[in-house]
Amino acid sequence: MSSLDAIDRQLLAILQSDVSLSIEELAERVGLTKTPCWRRIQKLEKSGIIRRKVALLDAEVLGLPVSVFAQVKTNQHSAEWAESFSSAMADLPEVVDCYRMAGDYDYILRVVVSDVAAYDRFYKRLIAHSGISDVASNFAMEQIKSTTELPIPPGE
Repeated sequence: MSSLDAIDRQLLAILQSDVSLSIEELAERVGLTKTPCWRRIQKLEKSGIIRRKVALLDAEVLGLPVSVFAQVKTNQHSAEWAESFSSAMADLPEVVDCYRMAGDYDYILRVVVSDVAAYDRFYKRLIAHSGISDVASNFAMEQIKSTTELPIPPGE
């Protein structure tokens, strides 16, 4: 990240906020012409800093207002089991985030569903995966903050 200059950092901040802006608008905001701006964005994509461009959807409008944080314990710690679990999580569309953790639980999942009954159906599919020894489910009451925007570290 240290090879990023101030313009790259500006571009990243703007793109995180609104990727739908045209190259003309982006270039104007960062003080470049279109071609150099486009080249910088291409460089940021090729370097992997920009992984992909997506549309962010509203879960409530889609009828998925319930977020559940499921903490998962396992008694299996082999590479094969971890690979199998990762594959299973990739196949469950309700799982929007999955992290391997340090601490009391091995994994934490963020699951989005329409209601408690939908979570119960999901839960039954989750525990069918062998090696899971415990699942603690926490239902979110209110979303205080949710963002996909990363803090851009300042230049040196």
